[in-house]
Amino acid sequence: MAGLPKAELHVHHVGSASPRIVAELAARHEGSSPVPADPSLLAEYFAFRDFAHFIEVYLSVVDLIRDAEDVRLLTYEIGRELGRQQVRYAELTVTPYSSVRRGIPAGAFCEAIEDARTGAARDFGVKLNWCFDIPGEAGLASAEETLRIALEERPDGLISFGLGGPEIGVPRPQFKPYFDKARAAGLHSVPHAGETTGPETIWDAIRELGAERIGHGIAAAQDERLMAYLAEHRIPLEVCPTSNLRTRAVASLDEHPIAALVAAGVPISVNSDDPPMFGTTLEQEYATAARLLGLDRAGVAELARDAVRHSFLDTAGKSGLIAEIDAYVRNYG
Repeated sequence: MAGLPKAELHVHHVGSASPRIVAELAARHEGSSPVPADPSLLAEYFAFRDFAHFIEVYLSVVDLIRDAEDVRLLTYEIGRELGRQQVRYAELTVTPYSSVRRGIPAGAFCEAIEDARTGAARDFGVKLNWCFDIPGEAGLASAEETLRIALEERPDGLISFGLGGPEIGVPRPQFKPYFDKARAAGLHSVPHAGETTGPETIWDAIRELGAERIGHGIAAAQDERLMAYLAEHRIPLEVCPTSNLRTRAVASLDEHPIAALVAAGVPISVNSDDPPMFGTTLEQEYATAARLLGLDRAGVAELARDAVRHSFLDTAGKSGLIAEIDAYVRNYG
């Protein structure tokens, strides 16, 4: 698993900040943030009581990103960590609204992530693309601004439009006009749904937001008709097992519905979500999925291929990465 070439389809920008980077940023802003500047204290700080507490802690880390250099440094270091795990391609979920409202100009934000994108490809062999994400807890104003930045700035790596944050009390249908415009501009639709709410949220994401993939979507296991629909229409779920455990979306990993979803023919990819915050890595998520699904070496390799197939890479990019996975499997050991 460590050497297997991989793609990551559900990983958040700020949520990927390593303890070293979080502590460095906290030290820069010490006295104006509750985030510890000591890396050894971050594990305790990242012990989440529930999903609402996770959002509270996540936003405190977002608040550490205060200028374009912070954005560039964070993004470049994410590329370093992805490269260490042999991730060749990642679709990074970025929330520009959170940084722009803290005073970073949209143009400077986009320039910073693009500069880091170039550096990550050059230095770590990682191709990064962006999903611009609406923070649902910030309401329709954040949707309007996220869409504006996406359409007016349109950084080269931007390929998709998403919706994150809390699901409870944040109905998916209200965001339809924004997703309609993003899709009309050629962006893919990848909203979160069915993480902490039931199957109806996933139905809304499909019917109202035109979802091509679903972030998390584990509540689909509660609805046989929905699972059949996802399987028939090949709408993949971006599954993040440890995230679901750490935010209390599932009580234990053994109760995670990933096996039921796969048994029903639902296409999935395995992802890390906010890895340092959840004390995990993509490698560990593959190991967890292998245990829960009973996969052998060939099964793990197919899991890696599926992530590539479900990505928004172009045809040549997909073929090249799958060929690299195949070569690694042939030569392993």
